Amino acid sequence: MAARSFAAFVACGLMVVGSVLPAYAQDAAAAAPAAPANALEVELNALAPSQKGCMMTFVALNKLAAPVNKISFELAFFNDKNAVDKITVLDFRDLPEGKKRVRQFDMPNMKCEAVTRIIINDTPVCDGPAAGACMKGLVTRSQISVPFEG
Repeated sequence: MAARSFAAFVACGLMVVGSVLPAYAQDAAAAAPAAPANALEVELNALAPSQKGCMMTFVALNKLAAPVNKISFELAFFNDKNAVDKITVLDFRDLPEGKKRVRQFDMPNMKCEAVTRIIINDTPVCDGPAAGACMKGLVTRSQISVPFEG
């Protein structure tokens, strides 16, 4: 009798947990900010020391309504004193619509450990989409501890 009661108790507990978990997963998914459908997503994926200085890896996904024939980003690099250490323009070349592209840039005379934050100031070149669409649709994120903002 005790074994039957215990089995009923366990079964009841599993049903309660099973009914709560999907709701929790839905709440978590709803709380996570989703990138807009018409976006240009740029992710800072890695910083790695190189012979020249610091190798930066980015992953870009064009979710804009048009292919980007050529794009460049003006980036500001901050140091540990929260001061701008360097501003440079990086050529991301083309970003076909709906495709992910990995772009790497070897930054000479820059130490990766000195970079504390990176900001995209502007898109000086954005050939393809409507005027201003690249900067307006920009969504940034970082896969590493260095913040990346747009």
